[in-house]
Amino acid sequence: MEQNYFVHESSYVDDGCTIGDGTKIWHFSHIMSGCTIGAHCNIGQNVVISPGVTLGDGCKIQNNVSVYTGVICEDGVFLGPSCVFTNVINPRAFVERKNEYRKTVVKQGASIGANATIVCGHDIGRYAFVGAGAVVTKDVPDYAMVYGSPARIHGWVCQCGEQLREDGPTGLRCPVCGKQYEFHGEYVKEKE
Repeated sequence: MEQNYFVHESSYVDDGCTIGDGTKIWHFSHIMSGCTIGAHCNIGQNVVISPGVTLGDGCKIQNNVSVYTGVICEDGVFLGPSCVFTNVINPRAFVERKNEYRKTVVKQGASIGANATIVCGHDIGRYAFVGAGAVVTKDVPDYAMVYGSPARIHGWVCQCGEQLREDGPTGLRCPVCGKQYEFHGEYVKEKE
């Protein structure tokens, strides 16, 4: 069967992986067994994708990222340079905890900035933006812009990545593409 994706000669792809058409895996990366990687992904150099990880279509993983077992990235996710995930809440070198891995889902279109840390068991919402160096210790809602340690909501972002501006008492608008959003309680939703 013809391979319709690129793997640099310095990288390793273990048996039992599924990799979509047009995906590129660059220098010194290791894709471990049982991974599912979608079409048209770009995986930078020195990236580790642990067993059983799922990446949707069109994901971009920058250099030096570790994506550990238990992580699911939906379509169009961006993982910035050197961001890292955890998968055990209380690790010890001398205690085996593989049966305690906690799932983390990074939802469609979300972006995680350089050097951010995502503590396991917390989901990142659709089109959310996690700032560089943030430490995520709880779920991040759709369209939220979070940063800091611990990460807190500091605003809202559009699907196109621009920060939303107030547009009336309950609405928000993107200053670039014009999409409109509205508050639903403490959260934001695209206006229908």
